[in-house]
Amino acid sequence: MGYVYLYHGTGAGKTTSALGLALRSIGQGRKAVIVQFLKWWKDTGEYKIMERLGPDYVIRQFGRPGWICQDVSKTEVNEGGLSLKVRGIEDEDKESALEGLEFARKALLDRPGLMVLDEACLAAHLGILEVGDILALLRDVPEDTDVVLTGRFAPKELIDRADFVNEVVGRKAPERFVTTRGIQY
Repeated sequence: MGYVYLYHGTGAGKTTSALGLALRSIGQGRKAVIVQFLKWWKDTGEYKIMERLGPDYVIRQFGRPGWICQDVSKTEVNEGGLSLKVRGIEDEDKESALEGLEFARKALLDRPGLMVLDEACLAAHLGILEVGDILALLRDVPEDTDVVLTGRFAPKELIDRADFVNEVVGRKAPERFVTTRGIQY
């Protein structure tokens, strides 16, 4: 198999870094498959670009509406005027994540140059995905496919398995800011 890259930490830019690798991979004639766990919104640049990039770029989301927070159940949080639904982990989240792993396993049969497992680390940390299932998938990756794992709170087993590990730490950000279309999403 190719290399396993892991981008984790509490800073912003983990998915953005992985998408940059996908763009480079496509530019070099390799297919990129992005599997997004815990994400459901389609109004993101990485999702909307799929049609324009063609068959060498595949992105699928395996998440359900609402921001998952441990020990919280269906409440709303106001963030700078934006109301966000926060909910606890439900069985459907685990089912959706397993569908994502199965999609990834099938996509590997086409031997893509790059596979991104976006938010796999956080899904494992939350118990939505089993670390062992992620490691089993990594054992089945073709030798000419590189894999990128992203997400906060990467489990030690995934850090140990990765060939390259980058921790993203936020050092400075405005106290209040509005997300920008084309930058944060």
